[in-house]
Amino acid sequence: MKIDHIAIAVNDVKSAVKQYQEALGITNVEFETVETEGVNVGILHLENVRIELMEPTNENSPIKKFLEKRGEGLHHIALETNNIEKEVTRMEGCGIQFLGKIRPGSAGTKVTFIHPKSLHGVLAELCSHPK
Repeated sequence: MKIDHIAIAVNDVKSAVKQYQEALGITNVEFETVETEGVNVGILHLENVRIELMEPTNENSPIKKFLEKRGEGLHHIALETNNIEKEVTRMEGCGIQFLGKIRPGSAGTKVTFIHPKSLHGVLAELCSHPK
């Protein structure tokens, strides 16, 4: 496994992307809407990892609730695996709890989230990219 991306909840994705681009000198950026999660995403490509800035698209978005409760900031760390189904089964055998089932994520990935109680208060995402 390796770190795939770091996700940050923001109120205005375009403004946040501009600030990150200027501060970090990033030119490789793309935007996407992930309907299943209710977010607009600004993806900043660094050499070894991506930063995903997430803005809610509706009132039911988990990111909307996160922003109301905690404000802007680190939302989760995503870990990439080659076989998400196998990894979920293995981790459940170790007592890891998940938030929901495997579902579509950004850029054609399959994703699921590990409950923060399983990882010392850190929300983590497992993701698997299409081959």
